[in-house]
Amino acid sequence: MKTHFLPLVAAAVLNACASTAQTPVVKSPAKPTTAETPPPPPAQPAHIDYGAIADEFLRDYNAQYVQLYTASSEAEWRSNTRIVPGDTANAGATTRANQRMAAFTGSASNIQQLRDLLKHRDELNGLQIKQLETALYNAANNPQTVADVVKARIKAEAAQTEKLYGFDYKYAGKSVTTNDLDELLRKETNPAKRQQIWEASKTIGPTLKPGLLNLRDLRNQTVQALGYPDYFTYQASDYGLTRDEMMALVRKINTELRPLYRELHTYARYELAKKYGVKQVPDYLPAHWLPNRWGQDWGSMVDVKGLNLDAVLAKKGAEWQVKQGERFYQSLGFSPLPASFWDKSSLYPLPKNATYKKNNHASAWHIDLNNDLRSLMSVEANTEWYETAHHELGHIFYYQSYTNPDVPPLLRQGANRAYHEAIGSMMGLAAKQKPFLAGLGLIDPKVQTDQTQQLLKEALSYVTFIPFASGVVSEWENSFYADKLPADQLNAKWWALCKQYQGMVPPTTRGENYLDPATKTHINDDPAQYYDYALSYVILFQLHDHIARKILKQDPHATNYYGHKEVGDFLRDIMRPGASRDWRQVLKEKTGEDLSARAMVAYFQPLMAYLQQQNKGRKYTM
Repeated sequence: MKTHFLPLVAAAVLNACASTAQTPVVKSPAKPTTAETPPPPPAQPAHIDYGAIADEFLRDYNAQYVQLYTASSEAEWRSNTRIVPGDTANAGATTRANQRMAAFTGSASNIQQLRDLLKHRDELNGLQIKQLETALYNAANNPQTVADVVKARIKAEAAQTEKLYGFDYKYAGKSVTTNDLDELLRKETNPAKRQQIWEASKTIGPTLKPGLLNLRDLRNQTVQALGYPDYFTYQASDYGLTRDEMMALVRKINTELRPLYRELHTYARYELAKKYGVKQVPDYLPAHWLPNRWGQDWGSMVDVKGLNLDAVLAKKGAEWQVKQGERFYQSLGFSPLPASFWDKSSLYPLPKNATYKKNNHASAWHIDLNNDLRSLMSVEANTEWYETAHHELGHIFYYQSYTNPDVPPLLRQGANRAYHEAIGSMMGLAAKQKPFLAGLGLIDPKVQTDQTQQLLKEALSYVTFIPFASGVVSEWENSFYADKLPADQLNAKWWALCKQYQGMVPPTTRGENYLDPATKTHINDDPAQYYDYALSYVILFQLHDHIARKILKQDPHATNYYGHKEVGDFLRDIMRPGASRDWRQVLKEKTGEDLSARAMVAYFQPLMAYLQQQNKGRKYTM
């Protein structure tokens, strides 16, 4: 295993200084004293330049960090893009690469030197402190003081990924992909068939249960070695927040949006009962009624006449959608994507006769923290993938923006994790607004569209997501990691939260022989940080509100960012510094306000009167 050491001289000076917390005294050879020769004055303490020591340490650290990060990313890429049942070669290679990364970032030597340097923060500059703190945060995920635990966790994570993405889903006696199941849930109108489709999507859960319980213990033990009580607390600390502060923040967002969600919930129960021919409207939404496996996005319930792009996109093809996404960002002044993006990405579904599988969940990759930018998608020519392509390219252009000499590799990430999602989601929203679509020729500018229905469709995507993300998933993972939720209460807790936050219940009793939360990829692969997405939606609407009102002077519901370089300038000011500046300062400076759902509530305010009118005489159950 590779362990990082400072150059010997610097290391010796630093460790000597830090361990005694005193500046060493330089001593001269002793001389005899006489009456004629008075004793020499005491030697002055040698000045230690901690700024120079920090620079040298960080230069070496960043170089090794990039090398190991790249190897780990490449291995993870292969594990996600070429999954062969029974073949453990990729999982083994990924495990070894991640273990080398872990051995470096969490080495006892690095942890000691990071702590020692941070004792002298008053002699360091802000960029040095930010890098040292980030490196220490990274170390807490891989401390080699508990090397066996870290090694076991990495191996267990690789095995869990293989199980999750190598699973063979079956519906009506045939193997199906998750894309197939999603499409069926958007279109099927027979409730009995919908239930079968929904249940098919949950069959992976029991397979993942032992692995997830094992990972909970390993993740908690890993971060406890550096003083964090649990993994959820560790993840929240990346925002500069305690666990309680993070939970208070996500609960506040839920509360602010609750009145609107209550109207949407009532509306959906009655409209879906009508659609499925069910006379008795249920008090809570049956999970299999919703057009999404977890009830997190109900947007496809509404088809806005004149704005359904499926037919026109089908003619243009999947590749056009991704290329058009790039043209959009270039119109704002962003540089074109490198040729390697197109050569190395995995953008489209595998052919039907492929002998391997891939992860169909869309993602963006900054492989080498430099210019090797890639996306993993399964783009098809439809409206949902059109929006997703714009979203994923938002991540890619964010990577490109902070890959600059002013941002050290350690800080080449979003201002916080939610910023990355906010930028991507905002571009997805902007790319679906009517003036934008008309400008591209995707719709006739004269087409009559129902603004209320468009707003309803957006609310059924954005607003319904908040109770799931900041409510169900965040509360469940908080309970799972921090409160040590017992193994015989995992599914019960999940469905209790679904009922409380989403007003959603399963079609039949789901006992502890299932593990429905584990069917959500993030519970396995991106643990204890799903609130990132909820916070990102709040930031999204704050940024969009500012762009529409202050820069474009347009109605936030009908904008066209295309070709407006000043919008690109505003975004690049946020994106270019990466994580080198505090996210709260950035938000306040750019929008004039702190994190708040105000802009999101204001955006959907015109919809409230319509929903209240529609729901007159209907029974509210939330």
